[in-house]
Amino acid sequence: SKLAALFEHPLYNTPVPEVTEKDKLFIVNPTEKFSLRSSGSDEWVSSSKAETLLPTGKTAYDTYPAWLKFHIGINRYELYPRRDPLLPTLLRDLATQRIVSSVQKSGGTQLKLIMTFPNYGQALFKPMKQTRDQETPIDFFYFSDFERHNAEIAAFHLDRILDFRRIPPVSGRLVNITKEIRDITTDKKLAKTFFISPAGNVCFYGECSYYCSTEHALCGKPDLLEGSMAALLPDKTLAKRRSWRSPWRRSYHKSKKAEWELNPNYCAQVRETPPYDRGHRLLDLIDMAILDFLMGNMDRHHYETFEKFGNDTFLLHLDNGRGFGTHSRDEPSILAPLQQCCSIKKSTYLRLQLLASQPYRLSDVLREALAADPLAPVLAEPHLHALDRRLGKVLVAVGHCLAR
Repeated sequence: SKLAALFEHPLYNTPVPEVTEKDKLFIVNPTEKFSLRSSGSDEWVSSSKAETLLPTGKTAYDTYPAWLKFHIGINRYELYPRRDPLLPTLLRDLATQRIVSSVQKSGGTQLKLIMTFPNYGQALFKPMKQTRDQETPIDFFYFSDFERHNAEIAAFHLDRILDFRRIPPVSGRLVNITKEIRDITTDKKLAKTFFISPAGNVCFYGECSYYCSTEHALCGKPDLLEGSMAALLPDKTLAKRRSWRSPWRRSYHKSKKAEWELNPNYCAQVRETPPYDRGHRLLDLIDMAILDFLMGNMDRHHYETFEKFGNDTFLLHLDNGRGFGTHSRDEPSILAPLQQCCSIKKSTYLRLQLLASQPYRLSDVLREALAADPLAPVLAEPHLHALDRRLGKVLVAVGHCLAR
C-alpha cells in the first residue's frame, strides 16, 4: 500500500503542538454521561452527574456515537488527528446508517439536503449532477458550474493526503429517493417537487437560486441516486464560526476583473492587512490555493474558522463541489496567492515534493484512498493524471520563487 507507506513517512509523523484545555473546541469530562436532545439539532446535554461511570466499567465517552466523538476531538490545530481511529467508523456511518429525516438545506445556489440518522448525527447530502467523464463546458463561467458529489468525496481524501485535514469527513452513498427522501421528508416545499419522469424514474428538484427546476431535476434509476454525505460540523449555536472573504476572491462578474488580477504587487497590501499581517494565516491561505489548483476549483470566495480560536487556527476548506470539473486544462490564476506572495510552508513544500516522487505519486495514493469509497471509482482516470501534471506546475512555481 503506497498510502500506508506515505502515512508512515517521517513528514507525516511530525509532532503536533500540545493541546491544552483552551485549545479544545469543547471541554468535556470523558466520564460524564450525555444524552442527546431530539429537537432536530445536534445539541447534547449533561445528564445526571451521579451516573459518571457506566456499569460496564467503560467511560461514558466510549458510548458516544462517532459524530459526537469527532466534534469533541476538534482543536485549534486540526479538525481530526492524523491517525484517527474514529475515521473508518465515521465514514461507515455516513454510508450505511439509516436515514430518519431528509430536509432541504436553506440558502446556497444548488440543492443540498440535511440527512439525520437514528443516533442524531447529521450529514450534508449533495446529489449526483453529472457523470464521472463529463467535463465542465469551456464556455461555462465558474460561478454557473454544477456542484459535483464526487468532487466533495475526492476533495476530502486529497486534503488528508496533503496532511491539511481541514475538510470534514465525506463518504459516497447510494440513496433511495423514494424511501430515504420522499417518504420521510417533513419539508413541504421539497415534497411538492417530486414527480415520475416519462422513463418511469423518481425525480425531484427542490427550491434554490440555480438549477432547481424540472429541466434540472435529479432522477434516480428508477429511484437510486448517488450522492456525497459530509459529516456536519458542530451546530453554530454550540461552536460559532467566522466567515472570512478571501483576498483572492474572484469578481463573480462576467467582464469585471478583481484587483489581484490587475495588480502584480497585490500581495504587499495583503501582508499589511489583518489577519494576514502576523501568524500563519497567509501561509494557510496559500495551502488552500494549492489544494484548489490541484482540483481545479475556482470558486473559493470565502473560508471559515472557529471563532473560539481567534486568528491563530486552521482554515476550514468547506464546499468543494466545483472541483474536478475539468482535466484537460489547468487554471493558473488559482495559484495567484503562491505566485504573488512567493511564500509557502516548508512542511507543505516537502510533502508536495514527496508526492511528486515515484514511490508515492499523488495520483496513485489518491486512487488507492478513493478505492475504499462505496461509489468507487470516484474520479475518472484523466482527473487523476491531471493531479500529477498540476503538482508539477506547483513545484515549478515554487522553483521560480526560489530563483527570484
